[in-house]
Amino acid sequence: MTFTLDFMGAAGGVTGSRTLVKFDGYSVLVDCGLFQGPKEIRQKNWDMMLPPAAKVNAVVLTHAHLDHSGYLPRFFRQGWRGPIYCSEGTADLLPVMLRDAAFLEAEFAHYANQAGYSNHKPALPLFTQEDVELVLEHIQPQKRGPWLQLAPDVSLRFANAGHIIGASILEFALIHKNGSRTLTFSGDLGHDRSLTMRPPEPITETDALVLESTYGDRVHPRNHVVHEFSQIAKRTFERKGVLVIPAFAVGRAQEILYIVRQAEDQGLIPQVPVLLDSPMSSFATKVFFDHPEDHKEGCPFSVVEGQECYLPAQFKTITTSDDSMLACMQDGPMIVISAAGMLNGGRILHHLKARLPNSNNTILFCGFQAEGTKGRILQERPNGLDKLRIHHQEVPIEAEIATMASLSAHGDWQDLCGWLKRMTKPPSTVIINHGDPEAMKAMVGHVKEILPRATVTPMLTPGRITLF
Repeated sequence: MTFTLDFMGAAGGVTGSRTLVKFDGYSVLVDCGLFQGPKEIRQKNWDMMLPPAAKVNAVVLTHAHLDHSGYLPRFFRQGWRGPIYCSEGTADLLPVMLRDAAFLEAEFAHYANQAGYSNHKPALPLFTQEDVELVLEHIQPQKRGPWLQLAPDVSLRFANAGHIIGASILEFALIHKNGSRTLTFSGDLGHDRSLTMRPPEPITETDALVLESTYGDRVHPRNHVVHEFSQIAKRTFERKGVLVIPAFAVGRAQEILYIVRQAEDQGLIPQVPVLLDSPMSSFATKVFFDHPEDHKEGCPFSVVEGQECYLPAQFKTITTSDDSMLACMQDGPMIVISAAGMLNGGRILHHLKARLPNSNNTILFCGFQAEGTKGRILQERPNGLDKLRIHHQEVPIEAEIATMASLSAHGDWQDLCGWLKRMTKPPSTVIINHGDPEAMKAMVGHVKEILPRATVTPMLTPGRITLF
């Protein structure tokens, strides 16, 4: 009786998370994510087919970010039909995230046809709104904690991963002739420094572990995030500039809003207009309030006062594209929070076109920027880069570029190892995925230091691992 894991994504990279778990005639796909980043990486969404639909019994999601869920509509377009198991928080986030992704796919195809730059005539979207609606009909939300029987010999439990609302660690219990075994997927793990989110739930034991390594080669600063943010914001406001924050719509945007409010309440920054220019972020903020089980213990907004002590004093959401364009012309001091967080699309690009050429303004990165994305390019500015290409225009870079690494929703290698050390029965097999090659290799070394007898394998390329 064999038990195999086929890594079809997030192998040697941080997007396209897809792992097929096969055991005793049953197969479950853990995550069904989009490849994101430069064109050559996105092309994998077209080139890398998942197994034939009949060979996958179910999909289980760690969380709602598109690099873990965004390929679902394409999978359904290929003919798959089956249950999608996820936490209640993930189920609440998926509709807006997948519908927005389908809208963007339609926009990309429309523009490609107008501009004539696609090799396909006509250019088609990866998936459509109709595909998304099919996906949503098959979602089966699950509470964290209880075991769910997937097959006679396979059961599943969700535990809190502390990354975003709904993010979960997956624990599989497997029964075969040599007794029971447990397999755990960490998913994307958070940490204990968030002002709003609970830290990852400790896992008592597991025989095998698939561990993410997004920040496997670095340690985040342990700065006081409110004070660090306030220093960046204050010097921008003194220049009467605009602080533009590219933020992931789910997770980062909600944390940043609370940090701004805390800075105001502590008198560290003046009250200025704070614009949330991202319909998805606005929806995700509503979902955030609907899931106090994920809020950090003791947060006042999770108990009594709610949004009254959470949102900045001059907070405003922007819904229409016309209002978004007007915001691009508004004078500072002001804060604009917009998506996408890696500058790979969305309204943030219009704000950058308006704000990058002015040295009074600041662009503040608060989350991971994947290699090859506009976010990473602007953050690192290789070879003294002085222009960024946006919407086929060369935009001068005059604004201050700042980064708050301490705000990442991912734990660093010390956080991941700290979580691992809390196990009373640590795994004998650890498989490292979801990281750039250098991060994965570094994470292997860190794990071997604390688990010298364990077999630790980095998935640097797609491939198969046989367990037990």
